[in-house]
Amino acid sequence: MMAAGRALFRLVRFWSRRWAPEVAQRLDEDAPRTATVQNLYVVEAVHSAAPRGEVTVADVARQLGLDRSVASRMIADAVRDGYLRRDTSAEDARRARLSLTEAGAEFLNVSHAHQEQVFEALVAHWPAEDRHRFASYLDRLAREVLDS
Repeated sequence: MMAAGRALFRLVRFWSRRWAPEVAQRLDEDAPRTATVQNLYVVEAVHSAAPRGEVTVADVARQLGLDRSVASRMIADAVRDGYLRRDTSAEDARRARLSLTEAGAEFLNVSHAHQEQVFEALVAHWPAEDRHRFASYLDRLAREVLDS
């Protein structure tokens, strides 16, 4: 088999550094300078953890594979920048409950739309069957890895 693992990681590195300016432009002409990769990681982590219940700092740290103190600083930045709301947990007053603000949801939606457009542009020259098969394999891999 070809070096699929290396290819995957090359693509991840390539796109993780390039999406932010393009997404910021899509938000509007006066897009905030806070439309950063770091803020998107935190917003995406909160969004991904939300279906399991109340989202905490520990959930974000686990989602991002980071130490809780690093995740806490990233969360503080996202709260400061208006993408997250940090409230007291209804389950345990010692914990914080995290949720997306309207700006955070918009940032996430614009980013997701951009991701879909980039994928479609990259594989536009492929036969439709190949595009759909590849998309379904990517989706399957993501679900297996992220939902475990």
